[in-house]
Amino acid sequence: MSPTTLPAPPEHGHVTFLGAGPGDPGLLTLRAVEALANADVLVAEHEVLDVVRTHARQGVAEVHTDSDTSEPGTGTPQLTVVDGASTTAGVPAVRDAAHLVMEAARGGRRVVRAVSGDPGLDAYAAEEMLACASAGVPFEVVPGVATAVGVPAYAGVPLRDAEGADVRFVDARTASDRCWTEVGASDGTVVVSTTLDSVAAAAGELVSAGRKPDTPLTVTVAGTTTRQRTWTATLGTIAQTLKQAKVLPSPEGGRPVIAVVGERSAPAQRDRLAWFESKPLFGWKVLVPRTKEQAASLSDQLRSYGAVPHEVPTIAVEPPRTPQQMERAVKGLVTGRYEWIAFTSVNAVKAVREKFEEYGLDARAFAGIKVAAVGEQTANALIAFGVKPDLVPSGEQSAAGLLEDWPPYDPVFDPIDRVFLPRADIATETLVAGLIELGWEVDDVTAYRTVRASPPPAETREAIKGGGFDAVLFTSSSTVRNLVGIAGKPHNVTVIACIGPATAKTAEEHGLRVDVMAPEPSVHKLAEALADFGARRRLAALEAGDPVTRPSERRPGARRRRSTT
Repeated sequence: MSPTTLPAPPEHGHVTFLGAGPGDPGLLTLRAVEALANADVLVAEHEVLDVVRTHARQGVAEVHTDSDTSEPGTGTPQLTVVDGASTTAGVPAVRDAAHLVMEAARGGRRVVRAVSGDPGLDAYAAEEMLACASAGVPFEVVPGVATAVGVPAYAGVPLRDAEGADVRFVDARTASDRCWTEVGASDGTVVVSTTLDSVAAAAGELVSAGRKPDTPLTVTVAGTTTRQRTWTATLGTIAQTLKQAKVLPSPEGGRPVIAVVGERSAPAQRDRLAWFESKPLFGWKVLVPRTKEQAASLSDQLRSYGAVPHEVPTIAVEPPRTPQQMERAVKGLVTGRYEWIAFTSVNAVKAVREKFEEYGLDARAFAGIKVAAVGEQTANALIAFGVKPDLVPSGEQSAAGLLEDWPPYDPVFDPIDRVFLPRADIATETLVAGLIELGWEVDDVTAYRTVRASPPPAETREAIKGGGFDAVLFTSSSTVRNLVGIAGKPHNVTVIACIGPATAKTAEEHGLRVDVMAPEPSVHKLAEALADFGARRRLAALEAGDPVTRPSERRPGARRRRSTT
């Protein structure tokens, strides 16, 4: 049994020192996720908290930490206690980290102390562990991916190869003259943790200690996140490289970076191994005009291409104005009125499921009834409900595709000739007419209403109209109309991707130029088509010798060239 599942001594509690990795939430270990799920109190710096809090159970008390600005250069973590609702009562009491970690563990509470990277490389975590040991507070350590190892891996910079050269890790903030002399005298790989505005100084230390000025160097900021950016230079040219890239001087010069010095960071090698930053939609901010529930799998797919999805609901789902018809239909399901029930959307599944729960029913009520789903997502929603659909279109995932595979009514084999069609308040004449033509009687019932959603926050509206998004995915004509209605028309530098010809026509009617169209009406094919567009765009820039940029980085008002996609 895992330690976090064991009851802790009530007088002492228990502390788990947990490595949150370098920034990518996907790098959390399974052991870390387990510990977070059992935590009563979560202690972390703000940026680490954003990585780990999604795995914590609901209602966990949070303790935010911030750098101590009273001692520049020390970075000593200071903690502010916050209640479970993440609100602060009055002026927060600031204490040293070790004291608050132990204080949080009182009364038998399980505390997770999350740190960036790996706890074993965090000097302050070591101090807190010693304090727990001295006070008799039991603790454990869950290792994480060290920043100095994870960031070079995401930057495409191997630290060792078959030749087995030495690898040295240096923290420029605390490195002594002796340390610089030792690494300068070696020919191994040096991984330097420093800040953006201190990279040139660290390079100078290595040159002064004996490293050649033409030694290759890579510098990575925001490593393992979609904000990652890497520059390749030499020890002698890095200052000029950052200046030419207009990275420095900058108010953000204090941002942490990982610099890798040595032949393994040579440009030719990184060009072939930079797998992360070469993803087709790397860093693209993509607007997905759907709710988080609807967009979950689509957003995951976009993230796999390196994109940053931003969900904006364009419709809201509400109960029907007169629920009696829906109530009669659900009762008819139980009494054997229907041979089939056809679901044309995830929302229809949700509406029926909610009505079932209202009556104390579950998926067993579908026994003896054939179930049809208009497409893969609707089928998945049914499976999550405990119902395996009998019919999903083998071709086009639409009402027309469903009719292609729907069997005609046969009085010999079908004891009942009636189909229950729960739908939105928007008519579905095509499906109803097609079923009637096949010999079926149809109860066409309004299960829910779709209304235009409330406008998104002002910041999102400005980003839409001002070119802050790199692309927008339109999955229906209604998403085009509703998004323009609640947030305004996307800027002309934004790539417009549409799920099919009808949606593209609506987009063009609203003055939008369509760049990408899915080869078939599927949200996943739409995401694939956008990724293909991004990959071709990236390749064209590289072949032309131009820097790879995102659409939102183009000059405002620049005219977009129409794609043949």
